[in-house]
Amino acid sequence: MYPTSLTQLARGNPFSAPLFTLQKVEEPQQSLHGQRTRRLAAAATADEDVSCEFGSSKYYALCGFGGILSCGITHTAVVPLDLVKCRLQVNPDKYKSIGNGFSVTVREDGVRGLAKGWAPTFIGYSMQGLCKFGFYEVFKILYSDILGEENTYLWRTSLYLAASASAEFFADIALAPMEAVKVRIQTQPGYANTLRQCVPKMFAEEGLWAFYKGVVPLWMRQIPYTMMKFACFERTVEMLYKYVVPKPRSECSKPEQLVVTFVAGYIAGVFCAIVSHPADSVVSVLNKEKGSTAAQVLKRLGPKGVWKGLVARIIMIGTLTALQWFIYDSVKVYFRLPRPPPPEMPESLKKKLGLTE
Repeated sequence: MYPTSLTQLARGNPFSAPLFTLQKVEEPQQSLHGQRTRRLAAAATADEDVSCEFGSSKYYALCGFGGILSCGITHTAVVPLDLVKCRLQVNPDKYKSIGNGFSVTVREDGVRGLAKGWAPTFIGYSMQGLCKFGFYEVFKILYSDILGEENTYLWRTSLYLAASASAEFFADIALAPMEAVKVRIQTQPGYANTLRQCVPKMFAEEGLWAFYKGVVPLWMRQIPYTMMKFACFERTVEMLYKYVVPKPRSECSKPEQLVVTFVAGYIAGVFCAIVSHPADSVVSVLNKEKGSTAAQVLKRLGPKGVWKGLVARIIMIGTLTALQWFIYDSVKVYFRLPRPPPPEMPESLKKKLGLTE
């Protein structure tokens, strides 16, 4: 009864290590060549079938490439919905709903008007994806090495949160310039229609700061979003394989594993949209207006105004997140990258908990 309770506590731990008394056991000596690499990932492939070493430069580079594809392609694909969502946020009197937003945009700008801002969206979110997914892998392994194998398992949710927050900090710096251009094109009719028109005009009017004044609201929006995106995804994958998938993960084919990836990504995306939406509203209004601050915009929008366009954002972010994880994991499959299974309790910890002889 006692060891079972401890095991449940350890496995259910979301943010901190559980309190328990460890039994003293002799740790076997390991040579440098025999050290076990700590791995935390969504799905697995056989060690002999991989194209590179887990945590190598090639591994990080290909993960970054997967991030470019997953974020650049998906965000560009939903530009029409993103455009309507931004206009709902900054001009709710004119654009009263998702359907009305689409009809007004098509009536005024034609069908091509729905694609406004596609170029800065593709460039900006490709750079963000490179940093987001690439640095996430870097920080996840780095923090895991610092914690050690046992604490990596016990604190794994905290590790996902810390690694994703660290990665997103740099990803938003890469995203900010193109995000500012995108919002200006989408929400200020007549200001500029293309990336080449908008960038020099913004620089001439406001200088370099015009491209980075939204970075703090971006951190406010994207860091909680990414923390939820990665931590919720990792733990959802773990639970799906444990409670939903009718056979062990090792017996699942790669297409079946990718289905699990997509489902977990969509679930994570719904939570991401809710957590990050108020800050997203602030970013949209801030990049439209000159001379405003995040605090001023937040005060003016009020508690109700910051939730405008939430339904559109849930649809967009849920689909985006699911597709991003699907594309990212597909890139890992295509390039035969190491994809270790969801984490399991290390044998050394089982001994300390008295679960093994």
